Formats: sequence, structure tokens, C-alpha cells
Amino acid sequence: MDANLRLAQQPDADALLGRSPLAALVGMLLDQQVPMEWAFAGPYTIAERLGGDDLDAREIAAYEPEAFAALLSAKPAVHRYPGSMAKRVQQLCQYLVEHYDGDAAAVWEGVGSGEELLKRLQDLPGFGEQKAQIFLALLGKQLGVRPTGWRTAAGAYGEQGAYRSAADITGPESLAKVRAHKQELKAAKKKTRKPL
Repeated sequence: MDANLRLAQQPDADALLGRSPLAALVGMLLDQQVPMEWAFAGPYTIAERLGGDDLDAREIAAYEPEAFAALLSAKPAVHRYPGSMAKRVQQLCQYLVEHYDGDAAAVWEGVGSGEELLKRLQDLPGFGEQKAQIFLALLGKQLGVRPTGWRTAAGAYGEQGAYRSAADITGPESLAKVRAHKQELKAAKKKTRKPL
């Protein structure tokens, strides 16, 4: 994998995301309840704190859980909820070791269809349907992983020219468009809520 991603909006963190399938998966896992850039910078911070220039699924899976939680909790914390996210990252890595011999790229390499890839992504710990669809769209739009039917399997996130998610971020301008879209969704959701 060698892509020019701009999700963290930090050159070193983005370079790691572009070359490391595991870093990209971990960034997507962390992308909840924090700004996208913070989430996608997380894999770089974890790699640095582990003393390496990449993430290793076997190393993370075998790491002592309390020590790994402390690693993510050190200031500045990797996530707003570093303890629970440390557990999720370890669960993801344990799953990859168990099912894919620790190779994150094996999740999508050689997949025959978008539906099959979506199912594989949904099977990953911490990846529900929406997160799986967003990552599938990211794979297709920016990483060249395009099995038959990938856009359909990615749902609205696979649409060309959309600015809905991390899959559509290629720089500061597209990040602003994705943020605006998310704000519109929040505002629409507030309007539909019934008063108590």
C-alpha cells in the first residue's frame, strides 16, 4: 500500500496511514467521538510510543492490556476515551492475528466482490455497518481497492463527488466540506427530535 492520504492533516501521520494497512484500519476504528484528524493521527502516536515507525498487529495483540491503555492515555491522549479505545485496538489486532495472520491488508486483498469485502470489514471488532461502509469507500476512492460492486456495497459513502466521510478527505478543503455535511446532518436531526 502506498497512497497519499491526508486524513490526519499531519505529514508524518498521513504518510503512515498511506503505507500501513493496519494504521489505516486503526485510524478508522478510532474515528468516533473525536475530530477526524485526531483519530487518524492516533496510529502514528501509538507507533511512536511503541518505539517504531509502523504498527504490528502481533505486538499490539500481545501487549499487556493495562500497559497498552496507559500508553494511549499518556498526554496528549490518543483518544477522548483512551482506555476503552486501547481495548478495541487490541481486540482488532487480536482478530487480525487470529483470522489474517496479523496482516491487515489480507482483509481486502483478493476479495471477489464489494459485498464480500463489506462483510469482512463488518466482522472486524469495532466495525459496525456504517464504519465498514466508510472504510470500504476509503479503500475504493483513495487506495485503489475496487472489487466488483464496491460503490454499491459502500452505500451513500461510495457515491462519486460526495463529501460525507473520511473517504472523501483529500486535504483541508474537502475536510471542511465533510464537516459542513456532518453539521447539516446534526442540525436536521435536532429539528426532528420531539421536545420532552
